[in-house]
Amino acid sequence: MSRRTEEIPQNDHDPTGTAQGEPDGDRPDGLAKPALATAEGPVAAADDPRSERRRPARSWEAVRHLLVRLHFYAGVLVAPFLLVAALTGLAYTFTPQLDQLLYGDRLRVEKVGDAPRPLAEQIAAARAAYPEGTVASVVTPPDPEDTTRVVLAVPELGEKQRTVFVDPYTAEVRGELTTWFGSTPLTTWLDDLHRNLNLGETGRLYSEVAASWLGVTVLGGLVLWLGRSRGQRAKSARGALLPDRKARGVRRTRSWHAATGVWLALALLFLSATGLTWSNYAGERFGRLLDAANGNAPALDTALPGAQAPVEDHSEHAGHGGGEATADADPADFDAALTAARDAGLGGTVVVTPAPDAASAWTVAQNDNVWPVHYDRVAVDASSGEITARTYWADHPALSKLSKLGVQGHMGVLFGVANQIVLALVALGLTAVIVWGYRMWWQRRPTRDDRRALVGRAPERGAWRRLPLPVLVLGIPAVIALGWALPVLGVTLAGFLVVDVVVGAVRRQRRTA
Repeated sequence: MSRRTEEIPQNDHDPTGTAQGEPDGDRPDGLAKPALATAEGPVAAADDPRSERRRPARSWEAVRHLLVRLHFYAGVLVAPFLLVAALTGLAYTFTPQLDQLLYGDRLRVEKVGDAPRPLAEQIAAARAAYPEGTVASVVTPPDPEDTTRVVLAVPELGEKQRTVFVDPYTAEVRGELTTWFGSTPLTTWLDDLHRNLNLGETGRLYSEVAASWLGVTVLGGLVLWLGRSRGQRAKSARGALLPDRKARGVRRTRSWHAATGVWLALALLFLSATGLTWSNYAGERFGRLLDAANGNAPALDTALPGAQAPVEDHSEHAGHGGGEATADADPADFDAALTAARDAGLGGTVVVTPAPDAASAWTVAQNDNVWPVHYDRVAVDASSGEITARTYWADHPALSKLSKLGVQGHMGVLFGVANQIVLALVALGLTAVIVWGYRMWWQRRPTRDDRRALVGRAPERGAWRRLPLPVLVLGIPAVIALGWALPVLGVTLAGFLVVDVVVGAVRRQRRTA
């Protein structure tokens, strides 16, 4: 029987997305993988004994093949983390409206009066209703319809606080909530769900995996899709930005997956970068960068001129939580500090924090997170009303500003409702991209009777052996540096490589046997 063989490429323009029962030749990039046809039927090129002799030389096309494999495995293995991050982030986006729905009776006043009552009177009302703990700070109302927040430090609550909400016009106590850095219980719960799935420090690994791989996946997808468009029919911007509605099967799904990803790319890269700034391991690396570049926010000097610093208690009984709570500051000093800050030009909502000891000044800080932001701070000697120190938002280093604004944008507060709408659309779009990605994996499954499978095969292995030498020389150090900057990315990538090598070795052993 004749053993004449020839390469028969599968038709990548097949509108049904199938060829010999295997959509798109089992290649996620849409390029047909050559198959060998013999008298007995098609066989895989990797199984032909002469495949080693026909192995292509080093070429730049191998870079694309390597990206295809990386994008495929990142999509399959990391996409569940991204999906959870997208859905929990979507829920967190609506926390301002949910807070008003659940806690509106405490957050809002029934009737706006002519002028607010003095802070001392509002604090006295709050302390009469809730005498536990000490006053940690007072937050003035952001809007005329909002209540004043008297924040109490209560030892039983640990790192959380009890916030008492007071009508600024009548000094009537509207209620209280257990808060965390000013967040309501619902916002705190959704924030923890998004950051760590309410699993504590261990759960933070999930969000760091998602943030680390999100940027890699987006950039890899952009290179593959835009590079593919240049070599095929869709050479125009329309072909890269809009899905192909004439396509069918896996090609139609791919076009929606890729085009949507292009539209979301900038927003997803922004979320990846800002999410990493306060992650556990990459965030620590970012902190080192800020220190090295002098990019941290300027510190406010709260030491009173001429005052003697308090002597620290180093006895064996100090610092074990058994001592008495610090007494409340004089409520009248809150009004003095606020008046001095207003006279110094601090407008909008501010946080008034009493001095921790007699040698320190009070702190009054602007807390306006909506653009244009206001983050000026002053140190006030409450006894004299004198401003002893001040920091201006305009004087913050560029890295400090970018970090602060990035966090506020990530949280959906920088541009108010518009910021929320954009984040919600991005979260929904990312969810759709992930679903389409898994649908492509299913659509690419072999469907012939003798080669059925639940999902499509992974892209070809061994592309790194055909990479050009300049790519290897520059790429390996770059990957090592990236793995150092993003430790979770580096560890998971190394894990993928180890698993891939083990799987490849097992398959070769089976073929040999």
